[in-house]
Amino acid sequence: GAHSGGDKRWVRGADESVVVSGNCNLYLIIGMKRILGIDYGQSKIGLAIADSETRIASGYAVLDNDKNFLPKLAEIVEKEGISKIIIGEIQYPSVASRHLPSSEGRKFGEWLANNLKIEVEYKNEMFTTRQAHQNLIEKGMKGIKRFDDQEAARIILQSWLDSKVRP
Repeated sequence: GAHSGGDKRWVRGADESVVVSGNCNLYLIIGMKRILGIDYGQSKIGLAIADSETRIASGYAVLDNDKNFLPKLAEIVEKEGISKIIIGEIQYPSVASRHLPSSEGRKFGEWLANNLKIEVEYKNEMFTTRQAHQNLIEKGMKGIKRFDDQEAARIILQSWLDSKVRP
């Protein structure tokens, strides 16, 4: 249709869908990639988010691993404009029994990739839970159990970001 002035022009992508959609995502418009880190446990799932510019991961949430998890995650992925997911994966499952063996983490990742149509990568997370506890104790956090999955997700995502050399 006709444009009044060029007020929306900066939003226009290769196709016009971005302009037309009222719920357009700022991150997609400015071309910044947002990355979600996941600490996947059988009862709780920790989430952390970072963007490709600052490369600093921060804890986001802890979700229950129940039937509502996937709809909630899909909502977060859309709301936050997530373009990639990093899943912590344990090479030696016996070390942390509360986590699923890595094959389960892989299955979960493949499921996410197929259902959310999003890129998924894996990061070894041998000692992240222990490290998360230590970080939270040092920060003087109360109720550590509530935050450790989120902190573990932050550590997984940060170590993934740190392992990537800037292009």
